[in-house]
Amino acid sequence: MTEDRGIPPDAAAAAAAQAWFDRHAGPLVRPYTITGGRTRPRGDDLALITLVVARDPRQVTVRMRPEPAAILELCREQPLAVAEIAGRLDLPISVVKVLLGDLIEDALILTRAPVAVDAPDVRIIQRVIEGVRRL
Repeated sequence: MTEDRGIPPDAAAAAAAQAWFDRHAGPLVRPYTITGGRTRPRGDDLALITLVVARDPRQVTVRMRPEPAAILELCREQPLAVAEIAGRLDLPISVVKVLLGDLIEDALILTRAPVAVDAPDVRIIQRVIEGVRRL
């Protein structure tokens, strides 16, 4: 079809590839294509500081889609926060949460929610500050 317009097939393929690449932004892939059109994770409600680690550091990722494989690669050796994963992969938080939900459902990652800690009484902190000032 492209030969009818006088464009060699190789040039048409190169032009098509160029249309999906921005010199400054990199490959142009819409977030909904990465998540299969989903906007919310299937399961767990993940906070930005929830820690994520690969369940099995030896998990083979060759046959996985690139983004979930990249998450597993990042989380093989040490736990990372959801926000840190999004930052390292340069993906929106919402996309990362959907992908993490899939990995949780497939039992490929473990998560640890942030621990809720009661804030200390402000009066105690003020007494400590006053005590330090007297020193």
